[in-house]
Amino acid sequence: METISIIVPCYNEEESIPLFYTTTKAELQKIEGVNYEFIFVNDGSTDQSIHELKLLALQDTNCHYISFSRNFGKESAMFAGLQKATGEYCVIMDADLQHPPTLLKEMYQVLKYENYDCAAGKRMDRTGEGGLRSFLSKQFYKVISRLTKMDMSDGSGDFRMMRRVMVDAILQMKEYNRYMKGIFSFVGFDTKWIEFHNVERVAGQTKWSLKSLFSYAFEGIVSFSTKPLLFAGIVGTILLAISTILGMSIIIRLCLSQVISSSFYLLTLLVFLSSLQMIFVSILGQYVSKDYLENKKRPIYIIKESDL
Repeated sequence: METISIIVPCYNEEESIPLFYTTTKAELQKIEGVNYEFIFVNDGSTDQSIHELKLLALQDTNCHYISFSRNFGKESAMFAGLQKATGEYCVIMDADLQHPPTLLKEMYQVLKYENYDCAAGKRMDRTGEGGLRSFLSKQFYKVISRLTKMDMSDGSGDFRMMRRVMVDAILQMKEYNRYMKGIFSFVGFDTKWIEFHNVERVAGQTKWSLKSLFSYAFEGIVSFSTKPLLFAGIVGTILLAISTILGMSIIIRLCLSQVISSSFYLLTLLVFLSSLQMIFVSILGQYVSKDYLENKKRPIYIIKESDL
């Protein structure tokens, strides 16, 4: 009998965990001829999430938990869950029920009876999100898709069911700086998108602030594209040409004994060019720092306790 592994990253989700388990288990039991296992990954929660996970493990032998020594991030939690999963099919879901469990049966049938390696949920709207956050998210996916030339459209997330062959390919990607949406696209395989409408969290509050979203977006860009480096070079060349023209103009005016009246303009231009230089040095530094962390060969996560 085949097994479906449900990987659930958890960070301060003590209120959501029981509701998620009950709802998702009911949907899994509607799928005939399969077993299931839950692998909850406690990503350094500061509430009672680990207590809730231990209770589930005692109540249901198909429930397992991994608890990190600190918060390593959702990307690390997903990787740890995939490493421990034993099922022929693996699903990544959020504990807040924003990933509808009702789609699990359809996802399984797609992989079982159609020629696909992955069935992924695609959110069709952002109901309940603020206007600014929704706008920035849409623009980010447009930018990163153009920069990386990979399929990372708005609405495509982590919610997906994958065959073991795709999971094994993902597990070969050992980099420390992980951006799972990019990794899903990078490994390829045939994916069918299943559309669903956005739903609000069943409990608790979102862990994603605008600051963390910006950080996550920048991580995705520098992890899967070197085009910002090319962009820096192009802009640097343009600025060099402009500064050369301005220099020649100043020399010509001096030769013609014309008064150069705007010293403040020159000072402003100098500051502007210097600020651009610092921005591009920062971009270069990001790539160097990523390489620095990769060369350290640090573990992607550290387990404090587990029942696996």
